[in-house]
Amino acid sequence: MPQLNPAPWFMILVFSWLIFLTVIPNKVLKHTFTNEITTLNAKDLKSDTWTWPWH
Repeated sequence: MPQLNPAPWFMILVFSWLIFLTVIPNKVLKHTFTNEITTLNAKDLKSDTWTWPWH
């Protein structure tokens, strides 16, 4: 039964994980976002008070 021989399957496993750990993270990290991230200051988040009557 060839399934019990780990020699070819172990090398396939090692090479596939080698590809997963070297090639794919580089492709994911080189992804650029279309929108620029802007930071908000606490001073800019001032809200106006409610001036309408309740009744």
